Amino acid sequence: MNEDRLFQRIEAIRQFNRFYTQKIGVLQEGVLDSPFSLTEVRVLYELSHSERGVASELSKDLGLDPGYLSRILSSFKAKGLIDAKPSKQDGRQSILQLTEQGKAAFAPLNARARDEIGILLDSLTDNEQIRLIKAMESIKELLSIRPKNRMPYLLRPQQPGDMGWVVHRHGVLYSQEYGWDETFEALVAGIVAKFIQNFDPKRERCWMAEIEGEIVGSVFIVKETETVSKLRLLLVEPKARGLGIGKRMVNECIRFARQAGYRKMILWTNDILLAARHIYTAAGFKLVLEEPHHSFGFDMVGETWELLL
Repeated sequence: MNEDRLFQRIEAIRQFNRFYTQKIGVLQEGVLDSPFSLTEVRVLYELSHSERGVASELSKDLGLDPGYLSRILSSFKAKGLIDAKPSKQDGRQSILQLTEQGKAAFAPLNARARDEIGILLDSLTDNEQIRLIKAMESIKELLSIRPKNRMPYLLRPQQPGDMGWVVHRHGVLYSQEYGWDETFEALVAGIVAKFIQNFDPKRERCWMAEIEGEIVGSVFIVKETETVSKLRLLLVEPKARGLGIGKRMVNECIRFARQAGYRKMILWTNDILLAARHIYTAAGFKLVLEEPHHSFGFDMVGETWELLL
């Protein structure tokens, strides 16, 4: 990766970290106006939600140095917040539990944390809350340890019933992730209806992506003119993102367009669809036109991209 690009991405993550920690208030001297540090609250939280609190497992789950964790636990014991009982399965280990005093100390912290997050969410619309949670889930998924063998997927042509899935999932996902209204679903319905009614198998194609028999994505290439093809309705389900499905479907569209004799491929998207724009850029598409518009309930900037074949 280019060093300048890597530096920019590192700085972007650091800026997000600073913003988020300030937003949730963890830079305060005490967390939630309590005498506990952030790490101590994390330990209390784990102990309150764990049925089997073992120091070695806490250290691993929280990513804490065992010595540092040991000092925190010793402090909690001295304050009467936790007690330890020998494990019945392994006498060398002790099960850590909050005492009644510990539960009483943690309860108001837990309640205030819920209240503060509730206040944060109240400032957002329902669709914005859904987008926020989805974004957090994406961060968690991307930063988790990936399995050695990724889930296999296959691409296949459309079958009866697929067009209904395309319309439904576009309507649902774009509403959840961007807050778009039902006029976008109507637009998608019109596109797939025209595709089926005027389908030219020599010059047009639809690919559906599947994982273990479940549809997780779609893309279309349609005839714009005799020499120009158009890529449409690229979609990958959130749970299938990160597997390279979107990139693979776009590459299949490009390969088909060249074989069909097209000289150029175009597409229309919006500037907020960052993941899709990244795929298009990687495939060689160039942004050739930007136009502001009001669609699907929002003011946006529409973009026309093209690829010379």
